Amino acid sequence: MNYRHAFHAGNFADVVKHVALTRILVYLQDKPAAFRVIDTHAGAGLYDLTGDEATRGGEWRTGIARLMQARFSDEVRALVAPYLDIVRAFNPGRDLVAYPGSPLIARALLRPQDSLVACELEPKARRQLIDALRRDEQARVVDLDGWMALTAFVPPKERRGLVVIDPPFESRAEFERLASGFAAAHAKWPTGVYLLWYPLKERRAAETLAARVAAVANVGGEAKCLRVEFSVAPQTPEAGLVSAGLLIVNPPWTLAGEMKAILHQLEKPLGLGGAGRFRIDTVGG
Repeated sequence: MNYRHAFHAGNFADVVKHVALTRILVYLQDKPAAFRVIDTHAGAGLYDLTGDEATRGGEWRTGIARLMQARFSDEVRALVAPYLDIVRAFNPGRDLVAYPGSPLIARALLRPQDSLVACELEPKARRQLIDALRRDEQARVVDLDGWMALTAFVPPKERRGLVVIDPPFESRAEFERLASGFAAAHAKWPTGVYLLWYPLKERRAAETLAARVAAVANVGGEAKCLRVEFSVAPQTPEAGLVSAGLLIVNPPWTLAGEMKAILHQLEKPLGLGGAGRFRIDTVGG
């Protein structure tokens, strides 16, 4: 597996992940106390949809491009508005030419008292991220391995916030690193919100990951791990990435209902050759 942001920017997996991200941050805004976002594998921050990497796959055309044209109920339109407004801010013209990654989406939802720590080790992506966030006093780009960052930056001084863990999955060992990295971070900061992304190509690996994360999160018998999965087409050996998932630990109490309403109305526009399908459940609950 190899999930490099630049090749897949704005695809269905980004759409689902970033809708969830915005809903979590909107929820955190409800209290005046400051929060911090820690993005462990931040990527370049902003992706050129007219560039070679994005053009080669063209996945954004069946992802964010479709979402921008989709019709929603009044309820769902209000829920996706913060996300779509951020995307539109980077595309003031008629055409989609750029797509913001998770650090820029998070930055757009920070209040003056909030902050962002974005970790990126790959030199080219880090330079691009620094350029995107240059002279921003609320956002810090760190040249640090994302797995080390998990324990280095938690708990934040604010004691409120979100950790986004979205590794590139360049090897099969990433599932193990994701489970163990989360466990180490959770041991230091059990009350933080964690958003873990994973590709869904092997059901056994995904189920093992969910079980391990839930075993750590669900202390005291209380279910604290929400699973969200979305597929745009049936998984076959020849298919690329057609299914992806999120594990959200300590999710806002509103998130499950919001994501269910949103994803129900994303099945048709994001499906390939038919309607997509989604799954939302509490792991271990």
